[in-house]
Amino acid sequence: MTRPGKLAVACTAFVAAFALTACGSDDGGSSTAPKTIQVTFDGETVTPNGDRVEVKTGQEIKLVITADKPGEIHVHSTPEDEFAYDAGKSTKTITIDQPGVVDVESHTLDKVIVQLEVK
Repeated sequence: MTRPGKLAVACTAFVAAFALTACGSDDGGSSTAPKTIQVTFDGETVTPNGDRVEVKTGQEIKLVITADKPGEIHVHSTPEDEFAYDAGKSTKTITIDQPGVVDVESHTLDKVIVQLEVK
């Protein structure tokens, strides 16, 4: 193959590879998987403790709660959400439809569990 022929083949391969990459989407789109956050209450402590977690608007957020005694969680979203949990293991699924930072706090311990950074 002549030099101009090799150059044409290389250019065609580059353009094809670029086109395939451009067609893909790494932003998750509308099929974003649920975000799971493990929450553990043990005595007067909660884990996580004020951590910031990025989520997308409309994404399901699954709070998996393990607690040594019953309590209450407040989600400072619009509209606000408040729910009780029992001792043992329980799950609560929420979604946030507006961008911003949403505090999820323990009313029982008066502590922020996580801050959801909704984008």
